[in-house]
Amino acid sequence: MIRRSHPSYLTQESITSFIESALNEDIGEGDHTSLATVPQDSTTRVQLMVKDSGILAGVSLAQQVIAFVDPTVKMDILLEDGSVIKPGDVAFIAEGPARVILSTERLILNCMQRMSGIATQTHKLCQLLEGTKVRLMDTRKTTPNFRLMEKWAVAIGGGINHRFGLYDKIMIKDNHVDIAGGVGQAIARVHAYLKKTGKHLDIEVETRTMREVEHALEAGGVDIIMLDNMGIDEMKEAVKRIGDTCKTEASGGITEKNIRAVAASGVDFISMGALTHTVRSIDLSLKVVR
Repeated sequence: MIRRSHPSYLTQESITSFIESALNEDIGEGDHTSLATVPQDSTTRVQLMVKDSGILAGVSLAQQVIAFVDPTVKMDILLEDGSVIKPGDVAFIAEGPARVILSTERLILNCMQRMSGIATQTHKLCQLLEGTKVRLMDTRKTTPNFRLMEKWAVAIGGGINHRFGLYDKIMIKDNHVDIAGGVGQAIARVHAYLKKTGKHLDIEVETRTMREVEHALEAGGVDIIMLDNMGIDEMKEAVKRIGDTCKTEASGGITEKNIRAVAASGVDFISMGALTHTVRSIDLSLKVVR
C-alpha cells in the first residue's frame, strides 16, 4: 500500500463543503425512488466490490460522506486508500439505514471510481520514474468543482501537487510573458507586486526557448523555471545552464513513452495534465450482501 502525507488543502471545512454541494446536486429535494420503495425502518448491508486492477482511492472520502448523512451507519474498512486492488476484492462493508446507503451510493461510486483511476495512472507513471530524483506533479487541468478530490487522488497515487489554484503560487505562463512584454518584464512586475502587497509566494516562470531561460536567469528571484515543450537535448542544455540557481520542471508533450528520457535530462519535476484530465475510471460497484 502507498502511504503519503496528508495534503494541507484537505481541511474538514473543504471536504464538508464538497460533500454538501455534491449531495445537493444529486439528491435535491429528496431521493424519491428510495422514499417510495424502501420502508423507513429498513436496514441493509452492502459491500464495495472491485472489478478492476489498480490503486484504490476515495475510501476516506466515502467514510466522510456516510458520516455526514448518518453517523449511525457502521463501516468496516477492509482496504485503505493507496491499496493495490484486483477484481474480486472488497474495499469496505457498510451496514445501516437502507435509504441512507442508497442515497449516497452514486456519489461514493462516482468519486471513488475517478479518484482510483487517477491514483492508478499516477502510480504507474511514478513507477517509470523509480531510480531518478524526479518527482511527478499534477496541474490545474482538473474538473471544475472536483479539483480537491482529483489532487487528493494524485497524492494517494504517489505524485505531488502543484499549486492548488491561482491564489497560492505565482505561475508566470506564456500568455503572461507575451502580454507583459517578455520574461524579464513579467518577473520584474511580479517582484514589484509582491513587495507592494506584502505577500510571500513562490515564483515559477514558464520558458519556451533557451533565450527565455537566459532572460529568467538574468532577472533572477524565481524558485522554479519550467521548460515547456522543449526537446530532450535542449532540456539538458537548460538544466546545465540553470545549475543550482533554482529548481527545474519539464512540462508539455510528456507521455509514458518519453517520461524516462525527460527525467534523464536532469530536471527536478515533471508536471502532467494527463494525470487528471485523461484517465480511465476504475470499475467499482456497491452491492447488497444477501
